[in-house]
Amino acid sequence: MKYHTVVRSLCLCAMLVSAPAWAQVSVRIILAPPPPQYEVAPPMAPGHVWAPGYWAWNVDRHVWIRGRTIVQRDGYRWEPDRWEQRNESYYRSPGRWERDASYRVVKEKKPKKPKHWNNGGDHDNKPGRGPQHER
Repeated sequence: MKYHTVVRSLCLCAMLVSAPAWAQVSVRIILAPPPPQYEVAPPMAPGHVWAPGYWAWNVDRHVWIRGRTIVQRDGYRWEPDRWEQRNESYYRSPGRWERDASYRVVKEKKPKKPKHWNNGGDHDNKPGRGPQHER
């Protein structure tokens, strides 16, 4: 293996290993977000919920991110995005699914099969008899 191939591979590995550390960037924002904008939630299809809009930070100002329809998760409720003030700074907590303590599983009862099937239409339930088995 050539020297430059080994060096390139080692650099690539170092970048991939350190990538999660780059995702942990924290930005200190001292400008409070504006009040939430009013949005009308559209009618929901079965199995969907509304995730309301929120203010996001974009380099030097707050920008409004519109609400959206998301697929419901059984046993969970959607906790929307929100801003928290800690000392003189503001931090956004992204929306997430939280376990719903009041959720109860509802089991659907399957219809029972009849014990005896009617073999071809006559009512004595004897196999091989009926209109399609006539001799």
